[in-house]
Amino acid sequence: MNKEELVQEAAKKSKVTQKEANEVLSALIDTVQKTVSKGKKVTLVGFGTFEPRKRAARNGRNPQTGKEIKIPAKTVPVFSAGKKFKEVVNGK
Repeated sequence: MNKEELVQEAAKKSKVTQKEANEVLSALIDTVQKTVSKGKKVTLVGFGTFEPRKRAARNGRNPQTGKEIKIPAKTVPVFSAGKKFKEVVNGK
């Protein structure tokens, strides 16, 4: 399912226009991205948690040449599914 299909489904279920559903979904995504980029966590109870995690610098290997390279430290976004989400996916 892509964003357009998600907007259509959300509009249908919430009985609002697709334009309104798109605005709300876009605002939600934007807010989550900005909050996580500031180093904070976003928790949606029953759904899951979005949070930043730091990855340490490490050595890697170029698969084409076999030469060792340095991979710099960075912060990546992580999603952890909530209990209810996991139960729904597992059919419980």
